[in-house]
Amino acid sequence: MRALVVEDEPEMAALLARELTNAGFAVDRAIAVEEASALLRLATYTLVILDRRLPDGDGLTLLPEITGTQSQAGTIVLSALGAVPDLVSGLDAGADDYLAKPFDIDELRARIRAAIRRNRPTAQQPPIKCGQLEYRAAAREFTVRGELLVLRRREMALLELLISRARRVVRRDVLVGQVYALDDEPSDNTLDAHVSRLRRRLETVDAGVSIRPVRGIGYIMDDR
Repeated sequence: MRALVVEDEPEMAALLARELTNAGFAVDRAIAVEEASALLRLATYTLVILDRRLPDGDGLTLLPEITGTQSQAGTIVLSALGAVPDLVSGLDAGADDYLAKPFDIDELRARIRAAIRRNRPTAQQPPIKCGQLEYRAAAREFTVRGELLVLRRREMALLELLISRARRVVRRDVLVGQVYALDDEPSDNTLDAHVSRLRRRLETVDAGVSIRPVRGIGYIMDDR
């Protein structure tokens, strides 16, 4: 999952980035409307957290672009403009949620979780299976023979992409685009190292799957 934080106050931006990283997101940050618009054209986001008072305008002006090109993204406006008319204008402009500053961190976490749930498949969707590995997308849980598989954040993101396209090649640029933030600047070796670590973890629990490189293209996960 990937999130965009549009916030020009450094401490607030760092707080939001930390909370989203802990929630499993790769996080990109922008401090102005123009910069955020450029990022929205570069990447696909699951969540956008948006301030209003930005150096070059009102963050609400980004909402038509978000809803038009990033329809899968949940949007939370986080602003010091917290009067009822401000909230109404934000929701009417297309935001999914609106939270006034200052805010309680537990409430923010709950709203982030709610935004994630809105974009997940329903619990009724059957698990995706490959080998002895099962993935329940609604809960973001992997199990092997019924036992929960605990993974690091980037391993989880990689495996979600690979199992959702099981038995098909997943391009390197797709993996990099969804697993790493733009500021991470991962090299080819970085991706390969994370895939190698994930492969070893799956072998340890005898998941019955293989992750193979497809030279010059990407990776494929298949039954072993």
